[in-house]
Amino acid sequence: MNGADDPIYLDYNATTPLLPEVVDAMLPYLREHFGNPSSRHLFGRRTHDAIERARSDVAALIGSDADEIIFTSGGTEANNLAIRGTTARTSRRRIVTSIVEHPATARPVSWLERQGWDIVRVGVDAGGRALVHELDTAITSATALVTIMHSNNETGVLQPIQEAVRFARRAGACFHTDAAQSVGKVAIDVRAMDLDLLSIAGHKLYAPKGVGALFVRRGTDLEPLTLGAGHERGLRPGTENVASIVGLGAACAMAQRDLDDEGARVRALRDRLWERLAQAIPQLALNGHVENRLPNTLNVRFPRVSGEALLATTPQIAASTGSACHEGDESASAVLLAMGIPGKAALGSVRLTLGRATSESAVDRAATALARAWRELVPE
Repeated sequence: MNGADDPIYLDYNATTPLLPEVVDAMLPYLREHFGNPSSRHLFGRRTHDAIERARSDVAALIGSDADEIIFTSGGTEANNLAIRGTTARTSRRRIVTSIVEHPATARPVSWLERQGWDIVRVGVDAGGRALVHELDTAITSATALVTIMHSNNETGVLQPIQEAVRFARRAGACFHTDAAQSVGKVAIDVRAMDLDLLSIAGHKLYAPKGVGALFVRRGTDLEPLTLGAGHERGLRPGTENVASIVGLGAACAMAQRDLDDEGARVRALRDRLWERLAQAIPQLALNGHVENRLPNTLNVRFPRVSGEALLATTPQIAASTGSACHEGDESASAVLLAMGIPGKAALGSVRLTLGRATSESAVDRAATALARAWRELVPE
């Protein structure tokens, strides 16, 4: 993945590189198999069958049936289809969500709020988990949809999905989770979890950008957002992006094969990175729950420095802060502020996320570089 002079990549929650096996699976559908999957002749059957194999691979990773997988252009479209599609088919007018959702969920919800919907955004505790007692109170018989992310993209914290689903079932509400960060990193079984809708983003699990999927539980009433022919059960019209769909299927098959081993490997590397940094930097703090988070995600708060300045001082590392910079004015991450972290302290946060290409030596070099940069910015 990296050239010899490239920085150490620690931004896997932002995006992942295509695996070589994924590229190999896609190439025939870029070079030779060009048929329209809706055509009944041999050229069309080849691409149609490839899509259906990919659909089965995606379904197998999350424990669904193949016909419950709808291919989309990515996680954002999947979230919009889930949120706006379900709310178009109900007389209820309340949505319950959390205060730390990704914009791909938060903005469709805000759009509905402007249409007159009652939106309840539950808070989070100091560890970054949605407050269960607030969910219990908020999810009532007026609730049409509950949408809570499976894991947070900044902190990696896993959300209380099972409790939220239980409250949704009690109220007769539909339940959706944005699992873009979780699929391929932790085990997910939509049947065991009793989910109605789950969103997947291909580029978060080594598939291409511009492809994703929505799990739609059989019997879930959903209005399509776009109108056209009957592709994807009529829920997502438009001729399918065959090569990228094939790539998503291949990535899901590899994720299922390697889930346990790769999860354990990156967890050990993540913990090694934390230990190296904590030994070198007094008062370094962890943002988010110590255990209840994705195995690859480490969000740390460096004392007395700006995270942006720290990363600018370590060009040999590619990572992110989660904060937003507008015309030179740095503002703290809304997720960290929601967790009760003071704004000035939150500005020192850096998100370090590991992946398949991360090695032990890379972790050690990254820890050394970050510690050195911190010492330069905070002289004794």
